[in-house]
Amino acid sequence: MADATIKPVKNEEREKSRKLGSLKALWPFLKPYKFLMTAALIALTATATISLILPLAVRRVVDNFNTSDGALLDRYFAAALGIAALLAIGTALRYALVTRLGERVVADIRKAVFDRVVTLSPSFYEKIMTGEVLSRITTDTTLILSVIGSSISIALRNALIFVGGLVLMLFTSAKLTAMVLLIVPLVIVPILVLGRKMRKLSRENQDWIAASSGNASEVLLAVQTVQAFTHEKISQAAFADVTEKSFDAARRRIWTRAQMTAIVIFLVFTGIVGVLWIGATDVRNGAMSAGALVQFVIYSVMVAGGVAALSEIFGELQRAAGATERLVELLHVEDTVNDPARPKALPEPVRGEIAFRDVHFAYPSRPDIAALDGVSLHIEPGETVAVVGPSGAGKTTIIQLIQRFYDPDRGEVCIDGVPLDSLSRDAFRKHLALVPQDPVIFAASARDNIRFGRPDASDAEVEAAARAAAAHEFITALPDGYDSWLGERGVMLSGGQKQRIAIARAILRDAPVLLLDEATSALDAESERAVQRAVDELSEGRTTIIVAHRLATVKKADRIIVMDQGRIVATGAHDTLVAQDGLYARLARLQFTDGIAAE
Repeated sequence: MADATIKPVKNEEREKSRKLGSLKALWPFLKPYKFLMTAALIALTATATISLILPLAVRRVVDNFNTSDGALLDRYFAAALGIAALLAIGTALRYALVTRLGERVVADIRKAVFDRVVTLSPSFYEKIMTGEVLSRITTDTTLILSVIGSSISIALRNALIFVGGLVLMLFTSAKLTAMVLLIVPLVIVPILVLGRKMRKLSRENQDWIAASSGNASEVLLAVQTVQAFTHEKISQAAFADVTEKSFDAARRRIWTRAQMTAIVIFLVFTGIVGVLWIGATDVRNGAMSAGALVQFVIYSVMVAGGVAALSEIFGELQRAAGATERLVELLHVEDTVNDPARPKALPEPVRGEIAFRDVHFAYPSRPDIAALDGVSLHIEPGETVAVVGPSGAGKTTIIQLIQRFYDPDRGEVCIDGVPLDSLSRDAFRKHLALVPQDPVIFAASARDNIRFGRPDASDAEVEAAARAAAAHEFITALPDGYDSWLGERGVMLSGGQKQRIAIARAILRDAPVLLLDEATSALDAESERAVQRAVDELSEGRTTIIVAHRLATVKKADRIIVMDQGRIVATGAHDTLVAQDGLYARLARLQFTDGIAAE
């Protein structure tokens, strides 16, 4: 079975991918926008060409400073101004096209990555923090935006100017050009040597940024617990440590890049000064005109500027290559749960028959601990079955496998006789309604939170579901009633109120299979009775699976399944199981006699 986690890429594999060009992975996102790319390339080529023409006009002006024909000189100046105007227009057009292309491509990448990670099974999130995933979607795509929207176009422009300038330098003075070319190897060596070091540091920097985002996300999502246990200073210290490691990697990357920039610029401009010295001697000896020397110097500066810019951009490209790798890892990560190539169809109408056939399962993060050990279970359509047992017995695992968040290691889980792994997940999940132990409340209105169960439901249906879940009264007491914003993770609500919102959501879904995972665990006695009546009514004609610690909520179930250490140890009605004097009887005595909650 494939591991759903992002595996670290070995250094030699990463180095190889860099040599081949990790940025090639961006091509599928660029390909749909060939027109934009072509237009941007034309504008870029035009501006580079105009830049290379400008020194020719300057040469004419310089060589004709002493001419008696003032009109001729005026025409040369006018031509120079015209070229400058064309350059300005072309540069503005290039910027607009390239920036739009960058924003469009990055938006597509963000959507593609989110579309992928939102479908990955829970096993993926067992070994990677949500904050790190968010860092990749935000920070890494921002780096790519800077490359597509700026760096690549600047690199291409400078590359064209470098090549074109070198050719025109050769035509201006082959002698001086040959001397300039002697400097090129001295410039390339530090770029290659220090660039390799920058690649490693760029990746390390991005990894630490992602780690700090993951750390911050975890702490902020549990900020009340952090504060309740006066853990602020420890959390602050842990975040500071990760952030400082990120800064240290960035500091070393910046220093390496600064070294490379200093070396390249010094070598380039030292060479220019030397060449200019020799050129000045040739002008004094009449071997070349002053205009030709000025033209050569301008081309030399343009070529040198191009090399310097390329060395700067090289570092940005390395950072973007690292960011691209990290995003591609998310796009290509293998999941443990996938839809079949040719999914079967569920028989219509869906009856809600559930079957476990000799199911063995261990969570990927705990492969040596069996969560389910040879479980076989058959639930008839419309039957209400309660699953009870101590913590860690495998009760919630039953619920998770019915939803196919995981696949069994051995055996199979079926709905209406069809194995879940032969169905598309959407095809059967739309027939399930879930009330989880920890209800999820979104940062939206109460109405939208309930409507999450069925997005096309009317306001009247939403309110009817809320009434059935005993949630109508507290919702109408909120400042804006059903339109009240509930805050991130429902911070405006109590635990019991969150649970009733989740129950209303499941009622609204109106699915043939109802899954209740400790659905009334956070309710007070009065609310529990009201919700229990709603659940009893809702379960009529539906297959209902109730996972519970509190046995008072399962006494009316058609059948009670008792689990312990991943196995079914007893099955029967409440009175029958109590009479057997087994695990269930012991749990019942603890709750009904001593009033102690089962563990």
